[in-house]
Amino acid sequence: MPTKKTARSNAGTEQQYEGFTDEERGAMKARASELKAESRRAADEDAESEVLAKIAEMQESDRAMAERFHALIKANVPELTPKLWYGMPAYAKGGKIVCHFQPAKKFKTRYATIGFSDEANLDDGSMWPAAYALTRLTDAEEKKITALVKKAAS
Repeated sequence: MPTKKTARSNAGTEQQYEGFTDEERGAMKARASELKAESRRAADEDAESEVLAKIAEMQESDRAMAERFHALIKANVPELTPKLWYGMPAYAKGGKIVCHFQPAKKFKTRYATIGFSDEANLDDGSMWPAAYALTRLTDAEEKKITALVKKAAS
């Protein structure tokens, strides 16, 4: 009877793949719930209340930045519609996510992130930033974010 062979690990490495982290599994579960909610939601219902509720759950420092980010988009780029995306506030154009706010607590990082998808019109040559770290939101950052989101949605 032949014996089973075990898969060989990479030579010289001690790390083994242990699967998704708790945070990653949580984000996937949140996305599955969001998709179910979207399919049940009437076409004319607004997802903004869900985004605002998610922002209200955030820790104070993240919440203040997310509230301001949301307000900047509503005031300056009204063609973007708020919706949840992997449990994070996101903003879409034509149903496709353009940008999102990732709180620092989401993946236990030291800063929040404003990210842009491949739908964002931020191309600048053959390399450009697709995410920005954010530790606080001053007037200067608000101006930069507003310009980025306007360009991304163009």
